Amino acid sequence: MALPMVTVIVGSKISGEESIVVTTNKDADEPKKITIEMPNKSSLVCVCRPGKPKWANYIKGVIANYIGEKPSFMAVVMSSVPTGGGLSSSAALEVATYTFLDALNGEQAYSVMPTDKALACQKAEHDYAGMPCGVMDQFISMMGCKDHALLIDCRTLASHQVVLNDPEIVILITNSNVKHELTGSEYSSRRKQCEEAALLIKKISLRDATKKDIEYLKSINTDKDVVKRARHVVTEIERTTLAAQALKEKNYVKFGELMIESHRSLMTDFEVSCPEVDQLVDIALKSEGVLGSRMTGGGFGGCTVTMVYKQYTEKLIENIQKEYSGKATFYACQPSGGAKIISI
Repeated sequence: MALPMVTVIVGSKISGEESIVVTTNKDADEPKKITIEMPNKSSLVCVCRPGKPKWANYIKGVIANYIGEKPSFMAVVMSSVPTGGGLSSSAALEVATYTFLDALNGEQAYSVMPTDKALACQKAEHDYAGMPCGVMDQFISMMGCKDHALLIDCRTLASHQVVLNDPEIVILITNSNVKHELTGSEYSSRRKQCEEAALLIKKISLRDATKKDIEYLKSINTDKDVVKRARHVVTEIERTTLAAQALKEKNYVKFGELMIESHRSLMTDFEVSCPEVDQLVDIALKSEGVLGSRMTGGGFGGCTVTMVYKQYTEKLIENIQKEYSGKATFYACQPSGGAKIISI
């Protein structure tokens, strides 16, 4: 689901072949003001290249992959999305940049499908940030809908809105404030292990695998880590399908159980959690009114997401503040809307 935290870009077209961007994000690396050489308008060849500062690579990548004209501009970027917290701050910046370019281009931008815009942002992260991410973050940032969660089929790229609007249910985001910086190595290693598993069971991807295939991998003495990675993917796909159905039925108890199973799998099979995040989940699950809790994001730090009855939210926060070994930050959320152009 899309969160109420936002990344906003304000600016306008300027003449010339260069764009100027300033970020107000105190966590961004220096310099905070950059100049981007824009694509040559006659050849449409993008000359902007990834480099330092790192935060600018997301913007450069979107410019390079934007579908349409790429006018020069000056802009300021502001964000309330925690950096490195596993809450899709990079996707928020990418999609905000794409939407900003749409605003500069006017009505012609509306001919491009939202799916294609999200894929362009994903490619920006692959090519310019060196992070081989999936499509989830960009999809929800681009296509999130208020009072809905989004079920995404990463094979067909189809997505479906699922109602999540119970006023008695709160989604509490808890930031462990353990910073992580994904270089792509942890993610790519797990991706390669999953690809190896798929090759061994002669399937195009683990999307087509079953629990019987996991048993087969065990029987041929496949590397234990490869088996664990494959088991997580197979069971997580099943959990996701069941979770969407549980939301449709407003069966929040079942949804919470699936969240817990998901975290245990992320912790033991995919091995992308960390002690601080595990501690936050354990504290939440001992608290009254909590339905389920799990890590979110790329792992190795960042945030947990907890489904809790509204009346117990403050008590849950108190419990975490009392028992957590670090200093957590909290965001009580409802599903919010995705990217949009704001007229000023």
